[in-house]
Amino acid sequence: MFNIPSHAFTMGLSLFAILIAASLIVFYKVKQNPQKDYQELMLRTRSWWWMIAIILGVLFFGANTTTILFAFISFLALKEFYSITPLRAVDRRLVFWAYLAIPLQYYFASIQWFGMFIIFIPVYMFLFLPFRAVLIGETQGFIRANSTIQWSLMLCVFGFSHIAYLANLPAHLINPNAGFSGLILFLLFVTQFNDVSQYVSGKCFGKRKIIPKVSPNKTWGGFIGGFIVSTIIAAFLAPYLTILTMFQGILAGMLIAVSGFVGDVVLSSVKRDLRIKDSGTLIPGHGGILDRVDSLMYATPIFFHYFYYVTGV
Repeated sequence: MFNIPSHAFTMGLSLFAILIAASLIVFYKVKQNPQKDYQELMLRTRSWWWMIAIILGVLFFGANTTTILFAFISFLALKEFYSITPLRAVDRRLVFWAYLAIPLQYYFASIQWFGMFIIFIPVYMFLFLPFRAVLIGETQGFIRANSTIQWSLMLCVFGFSHIAYLANLPAHLINPNAGFSGLILFLLFVTQFNDVSQYVSGKCFGKRKIIPKVSPNKTWGGFIGGFIVSTIIAAFLAPYLTILTMFQGILAGMLIAVSGFVGDVVLSSVKRDLRIKDSGTLIPGHGGILDRVDSLMYATPIFFHYFYYVTGV
């Protein structure tokens, strides 16, 4: 029998309740309009079922299992990034070292070695990879290859690994009624609900586009609607799932809403540059891993350092 903190357990049940409600709405729409194609909506709903089930299951197994899961997600994201990004044949030797950075980065997070965790990829990998490229001896495309691989590490591994660091924080920095999973659930729920709120608000109130050349579907109405909803949700969930106060939760919600939006449009720019719609097909109805975690890649380190500042970690 797992020792699941009460608030985390309640939050898990709430997520499943939301999923059940969403599934019933989809079922009703399909029954009401059988001639309309709801295939993508149905696939999205099914994918949310197994994604949330996996996340909750791993969280309740403990911090070590959670660290391993997010390390694996980083691996899948990095692999997907290299599958869509043109690289030289010789760059595969550099990619090997990029993959090797994943277990090291997550190990530093798991043992809470903050100094190495915070500089390993931005400093040591930044210095090592170009030197390894020099030893290969191919100078044509040198700058592009090294900048692509280093940026992919920052995006898919460094930024995302902050979740693992949060999962392994000492007891005095976590809500005793929610456990470490409360902090992770807060970050994941607010970030993903921000995406959903922006989409719904954009459909209902969106008129003026923000960055039409990058993401034509992003509107000021969608952004502001998502910002407001995410901030309100964060304000109420913060004292319930974390050690943050309601006011600190408001600021956290604002930061997550803005940084999540930035992550979304940055990945949209990458896909437009590569002239692809989705980064992959791993998640039915959603696209690839990068399509699903783009907001988290930016929101996670921003939230981490905000939490680090206000709690005096």
